[in-house]
Formats: sequence, C-alpha cells, structure tokens
Amino acid sequence: MATILLFRDDAYLRETPAVVTALTPEGGVLVDRTVFYATAGGQPGDKGVLVRADGSEVALATAVYGPDKSDVVHVPTAGSALPELGEPVTMRLDWEPRYKRMRMHTALHLLSVALAYPVTGGSIGEEDSRLDFDIPDAGLDKEAITARLAEMIATGAAVTESWISDDELLANPGLVKTMSVKPPMGTGRVRLVSIEGLDLQPCGGTHVRNVSEIGAVQVTKIEKKGQQNRRVRLGWA
Repeated sequence: MATILLFRDDAYLRETPAVVTALTPEGGVLVDRTVFYATAGGQPGDKGVLVRADGSEVALATAVYGPDKSDVVHVPTAGSALPELGEPVTMRLDWEPRYKRMRMHTALHLLSVALAYPVTGGSIGEEDSRLDFDIPDAGLDKEAITARLAEMIATGAAVTESWISDDELLANPGLVKTMSVKPPMGTGRVRLVSIEGLDLQPCGGTHVRNVSEIGAVQVTKIEKKGQQNRRVRLGWA
C-alpha cells in the first residue's frame, strides 16, 4: 500500500503517529503515513526523528521515494537502531529547515511570474535557491526583479492547492512552466498550486499558505549557463 502523504494536504503538520510497514535492505524505514517530504522536483527530502514506542529516537537524515514512486523511504543516520515491522511510531519533522524551504519554494513560483520564460531547472535550499531560465538575451536586472518580488509578496495573496486529472493537464500544456522537470503524473491526478491572482502551475512541493509568510528575499546572483540559460539565485534579504 502506498504511503499516505500528509504533507500534500497540510504542509504545516509537524508530526504524525504511524506504523512501520517495511524495512529496506539498505536500512530505510517505510511507514503507513508520513509528514516527511521526499526528495523531488528540486526540493530536498525532510529530516527529523522517528520516535519509537519506548520513547527512544531514530535520527532521520532525509526521505526519498522508493523504486515505484509510491512509497516514501525514511533514511536513518548511519548506525541507528531500526524499529520493528508493525511497530507504532511517531514521525517528527525538523521544522525550521522545512519551513524555510516552504517559503523559498513559494518565492520561486513568484520568480517564475517575474520572469515569464521557460524554466530549465531549479533547486530549493534553506538559504539559497535558484531557477534556470531559457532566455536568449542577457540584461536581467537584479534590483528590478527583487523589487517585483517584493511587490508580489506585499499583496498577501493566498496560496491554495487543487487537483486535476492527468488528461486535463495534457489538455492544458500552458500550465507547465518547466522544461526539464515533469509534473508529478501517473496516479491519474495532478496537484495544482495557485497563488491568487498571480500564478497557477502543477507542483508536488510544500508551500506557505500566504505569500506574506515568505518575508524579504532578494536576487543575489544572475549567472550565464550556456548560450541561452540564465541562472537566477534567491536569498534572504
């Protein structure tokens, strides 16, 4: 049975009771439900702890998807004592880095509005994030882009999620901004992230509920990556 991804419906959940459903040969832990985001779409997997029935904690270094992409594998730090199959546990996030990534990820969606070009790549970090754009001409202005981001953040626009079918997405290819990272498809439905009045695109990542939570960000660097690629980096202002 696929892992229930609680972060898809509520990115603010910090912990959940769960039951261990499998242990991988490499020492990974699978549970029936999780609040841990698994590495995907340029966003790193969450870290935190698994609290065992006796109160002891297993430190989790990251989370990744299993081979069939339906299960989340929680990766303990080296040498950790593993829980038992069927054991009830509590999955608890390291919240501060997760929340920074939520703010950064939402800021990158706004960056894709400020620069309305095809996105060729991206990466989400806690202090530094980036999007790569297919832009034939240079001349991007860091201050102007930063000002546009601040203007959008000041709107206090709500961030919400909804679902459409795979077929509906295929019928509306303009929703997809990324050239290299494909939307999470294959389950029959696709999650859309809407920033009210500003943006709508498919995304499986975690986001804040309102753009005002992003805070002050700035374009820290613009790099040339190939003939037409421009890498735009964001950091906290």
